[in-house]
Amino acid sequence: MVMKRTIIRIDEKLCNGCGLCVQGCHEGALQMINGKAVLVNERHCDGLGACIGDCPTGAIILEEREAEPFSEQAVMQQNKSCSPPSISFSEGKNSTSALAQWPIQLHLLSPQAPFLHNADLLLAADCVAFAMSNFHANHLQGKRLAIACPKLDSNKEIYVEKLAAMIDGSHIQTLTVMTMEVPCCGGLLKLAQMAFSRAQRKIPLKQIVVSLQGEIIA
Repeated sequence: MVMKRTIIRIDEKLCNGCGLCVQGCHEGALQMINGKAVLVNERHCDGLGACIGDCPTGAIILEEREAEPFSEQAVMQQNKSCSPPSISFSEGKNSTSALAQWPIQLHLLSPQAPFLHNADLLLAADCVAFAMSNFHANHLQGKRLAIACPKLDSNKEIYVEKLAAMIDGSHIQTLTVMTMEVPCCGGLLKLAQMAFSRAQRKIPLKQIVVSLQGEIIA
């Protein structure tokens, strides 16, 4: 199965064979072959482009093209990388926490994670949980969580693709976007709206805006 997604491309002419990108690819998607860096497994490339910063010649770029979907399970099985596995666990073991899965950062969250199937997803800006004393009790109960920062996070196009895949592939039932009242947080809702425009399924989209004092204002 192939899908259109963001993935790296290596310009063989620009590659000087230093191997820094291979060392920096924790997913094991790259190997040195005949003195050049080569993408040997599309399923192991998450499309985040962390290897780009390791390349001194600019030989690596991100492009959107048909490729096999990223498989976190394949990465864990074959390479035993440090990417966190998708884990679901029971709520209530700690009465103060309603968190029911790991990971939670959207860059690390696999759209195919089993705990997302038919789930209600809460997409929260990084600062929200720190501003709200009742975040777990009043807003996270019964939901799956993804966190992101629309200002500081890089390669936000992958966020749009992941959210669209969660809507169509994992059949999430609802998406609630929680943001702070500061202007930069508005970008998170825009990313969700872009994902909605790409997805085939139509599901309820709700926005909650939080003040700097942790109060719901919209």
